[in-house]
Amino acid sequence: MNHLSRCVLSLLCMVSVQVMAEDRGTKQEAEAMVKKAVAYLKQHGAAKAISEITTPSQTFVSKDIYVVAYDTTGKCVAHGLNDKLVGKDLIGLKDPDGTFFVKERVEMAKTKDNFWQEYKFTDPLTKKIHPKTAFCEKTGDLIVCAGVYK
Repeated sequence: MNHLSRCVLSLLCMVSVQVMAEDRGTKQEAEAMVKKAVAYLKQHGAAKAISEITTPSQTFVSKDIYVVAYDTTGKCVAHGLNDKLVGKDLIGLKDPDGTFFVKERVEMAKTKDNFWQEYKFTDPLTKKIHPKTAFCEKTGDLIVCAGVYK
């Protein structure tokens, strides 16, 4: 490979990394998204908020951040990226390390109004399992969460 080819390849790699980084949300954006969803829920009620979170729109999805909501038994009531999970009892869902992350989330919500949680999940951009941290806030009988991939 000649020098020009290496330079072009290097430039393409840098552009790819920059585009990928721009598609990634931050912890601050995830927390802000949860706060936005909770405010919407309080203003418009649970039924409308659950519908809006699950509707394919950009209201509660940004970059690789999306909102999910569970009831206090671990049933998914809203999902910004996968509506097939809505209505399903996910309390027994495990990450690749065996962490029952929904169960852990429900347990944490019993003693905290909001919290960060670490687990592993499929990244919607790469379709691979990556470490993730999610901000969750309990409001009434719902636990509203959004996370970022590390």
